[in-house]
Amino acid sequence: MPGLAVKSPPDAPPLRISVPEPPPHNPPRTPNKKPPSPSPSRSKPSPARSAKKPPPESPNPDDSSLDNPDLGPFLLKLARDTIASGEGPSKALDYAIRAAKSFERCAVEGEPSLDLAMSLHVLAAIYCSLGRFDEAVPVLERAIQVPDVDRGPDHALAAFSGHMQLGDTYSMLGQVEKSIGCYEEGLKIQIQALGETDSRVGETCRYLAEAHVQAMQFDKAEELCKKTLEIHRAHSEPASLEEAADRRLMALVYEAKGDYEAALEHLVLASMAMIANGQENEVAAIDVSIGNIYMALCRFDEAVFSYQKALTVFKSSKGDNHPSVASVFVRLADLYHRTGKLRESKSYCENALRIFAKPVPGTTAEEIAGGLTEISAIYESVDEPEEALKLLQKAMKLLEDKPGQQSTIAGIEARMGVMFYILGRYEEARNSFESAVVKLRASGERKSAFFGVVLNQMGLACVQLFKIDEAAELFEEARAILEQECGPCHQDTMGVYSNLAATYDAMGRVEDAIEILEYVLKLREEKLGIANPDFEDEKSRLAELLKEAGRSRNRKAKSLENLIDPNSRRAKKEGAKKWGFRI
Repeated sequence: MPGLAVKSPPDAPPLRISVPEPPPHNPPRTPNKKPPSPSPSRSKPSPARSAKKPPPESPNPDDSSLDNPDLGPFLLKLARDTIASGEGPSKALDYAIRAAKSFERCAVEGEPSLDLAMSLHVLAAIYCSLGRFDEAVPVLERAIQVPDVDRGPDHALAAFSGHMQLGDTYSMLGQVEKSIGCYEEGLKIQIQALGETDSRVGETCRYLAEAHVQAMQFDKAEELCKKTLEIHRAHSEPASLEEAADRRLMALVYEAKGDYEAALEHLVLASMAMIANGQENEVAAIDVSIGNIYMALCRFDEAVFSYQKALTVFKSSKGDNHPSVASVFVRLADLYHRTGKLRESKSYCENALRIFAKPVPGTTAEEIAGGLTEISAIYESVDEPEEALKLLQKAMKLLEDKPGQQSTIAGIEARMGVMFYILGRYEEARNSFESAVVKLRASGERKSAFFGVVLNQMGLACVQLFKIDEAAELFEEARAILEQECGPCHQDTMGVYSNLAATYDAMGRVEDAIEILEYVLKLREEKLGIANPDFEDEKSRLAELLKEAGRSRNRKAKSLENLIDPNSRRAKKEGAKKWGFRI
């Protein structure tokens, strides 16, 4: 029975092309390539191997020779040897294309060819190593149509590998929904072949759960994490490394959902498992996560203790200038900022920036960009938007040519839009939000709550630019998304209601504005309570609109200056918060 397994270690290696020698008498099996992790920290694929071999001779067969059944395996071997020799994937690509054509020509009609499926998998991997992910997609779509899973385990392996590889390729293109769809199909095939309780099914469930976390689909991720934990409990010893990895992911899901006590419980159990297995650095990484939970619970002394424990281990095992040390500095800076110790906070920020400025060999661009983004949030909180903007721009530059980072870049662009807005650079704010919106639409996140918030923010920038019709469209789309994802009583949804009512008022659509404000006041009175300071403001706005509507239905639209005061930066920030803009 083939493995049908996919693993996702914490630090996934770069994608490597592996072309196995076909066995002499048995059908060749799909390369057991380990797909890259779906987290934003993946590195750029590289096909290079450390071992060097002499370059193979380059044949130049014409198309008619592709009918020779011995040519496909020969060309596939040449592709492998070319990569192993260090020549690069370009020449290997030609061999792989010819191999696939030869296998397709020599395939018996009505009989699915595993040789063809394998060659297509290898061809797609070479395309990916060249950064040509769009060209890899149709190759893999063809590959998953070749096997017949009812014909046995080898066909099931080929189909499973094809779906997982296609999912990874979509992930590198930032198309998260399509990626998850492929992983789900691969999981179905694996379960059909191995059953629901096989340990390898548990690995794939965790892999899929990671993808759901990336897509911020935490309920689905939680369900898969529970299934993974049950499978690994049945197949592994208590306190195994597999169980520890499952619990860390489960803690991440619970933290995202705001269930901090449950997250803490899983992290403590994961830490105990890592201690039992002698994984000192992993224990330190879990201590950082435990510190984050303590900070969310406002248990600051315990958070400091956890961070300092991790810092001691990282410094002794990795050195004072390792990015892991910088990441703990960032967490301590955030903690001291929250507790009002601004001098200590700034000192830790500067220490972290010093490490990121001269990274040690092996530090990835994703690690540095993530650290810069976190530090920028602290500078933003202490009213230094210019410095925060500079850090975000540096992070953007580090990620702009990295595949699979579209969602991360979109998040940074949205943050930059906020900074531009605070600084009164509204055109740049709108452009930055627009770029983020385009990327989020392309990546399949157009239904997420985050996407709705970005639309709301872009609408506010349009208001400042007097692009009132565009603002109304953005607020309307944001309202539909946030009502679906967060519900009508969520503070983000309420903020969009208020923005949309003001926009309709400015457009002269008084009745529409009245309808929204009446609905908002009803929600506050019946479900949220009237203690909120916005209640009286909304009530007076509604009274004014009703008065004006009763006096004249065709009055002139209000000037936008009456909606948001552009003259005072303080007024901008307070007004933005009032209108639901999260600064």
